[in-house]
Amino acid sequence: MHRSRFPLKEWFWAAYLVATHTPGMSATQLRRQMGCSYKTAWFLLQRLRRGMVNASRSRLRGRVEADDVLIGGPVPGKRGRGVAHSEHRTLVFGAVEVLVYTDKHGYYMERAGRLRLAKAQRADETSIRRFLSENVELGTEIDTDQWRGYSKNAMRGYRHQFHHPETHALHIHRVFGNLETWLNGTHHGVDAKYLQNYLDEFVFRFNRRQTPMAAFQTLMGLTTQRPHLSLKKMTEPDSAG
Repeated sequence: MHRSRFPLKEWFWAAYLVATHTPGMSATQLRRQMGCSYKTAWFLLQRLRRGMVNASRSRLRGRVEADDVLIGGPVPGKRGRGVAHSEHRTLVFGAVEVLVYTDKHGYYMERAGRLRLAKAQRADETSIRRFLSENVELGTEIDTDQWRGYSKNAMRGYRHQFHHPETHALHIHRVFGNLETWLNGTHHGVDAKYLQNYLDEFVFRFNRRQTPMAAFQTLMGLTTQRPHLSLKKMTEPDSAG
């Protein structure tokens, strides 16, 4: 909000709309709601998205499913999973907690807990290790498929379990499906250089899906901890994890 010409009460109203509207809002939708220009709506959304990450958040733990997905495409001449350099396709790492509970009939059930998503250039052991180290506590049980990037070096310190991609890891695959539906449905596709901001928003919403009203308070608290970001800085390509 610092050095913004937009009225403070309008900032709060925009933050409330963005945080509590379940599927999220595109810049076009926010422009209609706020009665402002598209550029102003886009600027508001980008600043709010960059405030949706708590720098001191705790790592995932317990049991976690991890995988990767290519967002965008198709890209002529690009095949395989090891690299994603095209501007039309972006590699994304994901990890989600699997929580176990018993329903009212006494049946064993599972549901997704907290989520983490991050852009990457390669699905090699170095990139996978970095993503896991930043997002998952050592000692955690991690379920993955048999992609060679999940090597002994990448998984060192974790309890590694392999799964068959068609029958297991249902939670992270469901997350990826919902992510692509959200990007294409609400936002009609996203420029790769801004994708991490949208991933952060998706994670913010996913992790607070049970308490959407509390998300507004959380968002306002987090944004006060972030430094001012100019439009020039905001439009620079973000780093790929």
